[in-house]
Amino acid sequence: MNIASEMNSEEVLRVKLEVLRREHRDLDDAIRALANNAAPVDQFALRRLKKQKLTLKDRIAAIEDQLTPDIIA
Repeated sequence: MNIASEMNSEEVLRVKLEVLRREHRDLDDAIRALANNAAPVDQFALRRLKKQKLTLKDRIAAIEDQLTPDIIA
């Protein structure tokens, strides 16, 4: 029996959320390092990293929406 089968769906989403947040921070560090490099910046690589970061941000937001209970006011 694996760990994922022992966790409920909310716990699995929380783990995925933490992994995505870590990846987002790592991409942010990579973008910062690339931009602060003394050598000429590869604009294509920089744009690709920023696009990946935005994609992760969208995935993070989607999981956060799933974890947030709907409140009818």
